[in-house]
Amino acid sequence: MAMFKTTEDFEKVIVGFFNLVADTPVIADKLLKSKMVIRFKYSDPDLIVVIDSSGDKAEVRPHDTETKALVEMSMSSDIAHRFWFGMVNLTKALTRKEMIAKGPIPKVLKLLPAIKPAYAMYPKYLDENGFEKYNITKAYKPPTA
Repeated sequence: MAMFKTTEDFEKVIVGFFNLVADTPVIADKLLKSKMVIRFKYSDPDLIVVIDSSGDKAEVRPHDTETKALVEMSMSSDIAHRFWFGMVNLTKALTRKEMIAKGPIPKVLKLLPAIKPAYAMYPKYLDENGFEKYNITKAYKPPTA
């Protein structure tokens, strides 16, 4: 069963979080240097979000199907949600087709160090914005060796 029941629920969470990331200088500065435009296509529930870093400020645009994107990432909302907790390895997810990327994958992989601070921000963002029911880290126990 999907974590998010409706597109509206998922949109509130992910768009709000992406706006926070876009307003966080340590991450936004690196995104802006990349000049990338990325379209995220989520399923279960369906949502499209564009992050446009081609200008002076990173812009987050839900439902944008018109802007030409350099990279398009497709995945379920659950995979995206787990990714922002640091629970999904991008390379493995691409190999397993849990995430499908179109465009220059090396450029996407180069952004991973830039977004690393967002992993710690996500659970805090959920808790501070009334989305604590989606904070799966409270129940998550990493596997022991």
